[in-house]
Amino acid sequence: MYGWRAAAALLGAALLLTGCSPGDDGDAFSGTGVTTAEPPHPGQEPMPPADPFWVDPDTSAARRLAAYERAGGAAEAAAIRAIAEQPTGHWLGGEDPEGSARAVTEAAERAGRVPLLVLYNIPHRDCGQYSRGGAADGAAYRAWIAAVARGVADRPALVVLEPDALLHLVDGCTPAALREERLGLLADAVTTLTSLRNTTVYLDAGNAGRGRTDEIDRALLRAGVARADGFAVNVSNFYSTEDSLAYGKRLSAQVGGKHFVIDTSRNGNGPYREGDPAERWCNPPGRALGATPTTRTADPLVDAYLWVKHPGESDGECRGGPKAGEWWTAYALDLTR
Repeated sequence: MYGWRAAAALLGAALLLTGCSPGDDGDAFSGTGVTTAEPPHPGQEPMPPADPFWVDPDTSAARRLAAYERAGGAAEAAAIRAIAEQPTGHWLGGEDPEGSARAVTEAAERAGRVPLLVLYNIPHRDCGQYSRGGAADGAAYRAWIAAVARGVADRPALVVLEPDALLHLVDGCTPAALREERLGLLADAVTTLTSLRNTTVYLDAGNAGRGRTDEIDRALLRAGVARADGFAVNVSNFYSTEDSLAYGKRLSAQVGGKHFVIDTSRNGNGPYREGDPAERWCNPPGRALGATPTTRTADPLVDAYLWVKHPGESDGECRGGPKAGEWWTAYALDLTR
């Protein structure tokens, strides 16, 4: 994985102390190796072959784990620990973007690790569905992105940019009046974020459930994937790593060999195949945790497996779940089983 000079130095120092060694649109791009490529941002250096991601000690899972430990619930604590001790995405919405980004990146830097930031504030977010909201308009969004960038500064960060924002362009649910603006907002966000010395940026590119890549590829190119470090697939979804890898490789071939990351947080059993297809993605039963976050992946095009979605947080008010993003203990326990 690229860049993050500060994280690489801190991580290397920590490993030495413990006696361990660290395991423009339409242009033609060239594929790059995970640890041997020329870094995309001036002054960056390749990451060492280690798992560098930051574990937030104050997630919903961590708090639930502490409660079980205080109450003597050994079995439940052991199950929730499988989630709480893994690095997951820190989702930034509309509130205090600069302060939140600064707090997360400073904490991760002190730990010698890289935080995963998920930026989720595009206008008309989620097409007005369970996770509706977002910035009031384009000007507000650009100001929000600028505030995030000030908060991150030169500290290391990996950014997944706007889950579903491009998918909801190609599936037609975003109003026509907002489509061109959205592409411009994403392209501007890529430019702003990749100007930061130690930030890598992956544009969200949907999931293997689409099958076809001939619309999402054009959307990615217009949204600035040429200037980004790559794209992300399967965010908050359940498609297997194998299917996500195949989808990502097809898409990569259509956007100049760009690298990608896969959300493996809940894909251990693959997607749910029963019931209304329009609702299969929302809190489906019988799912399982997937591969834990790592930069050691099955293909040189895949920079990392990540837990972008917090396992145990609801997709929305379906199948008895709470509001989107709220912790749901029963679902978390089912994922660990």
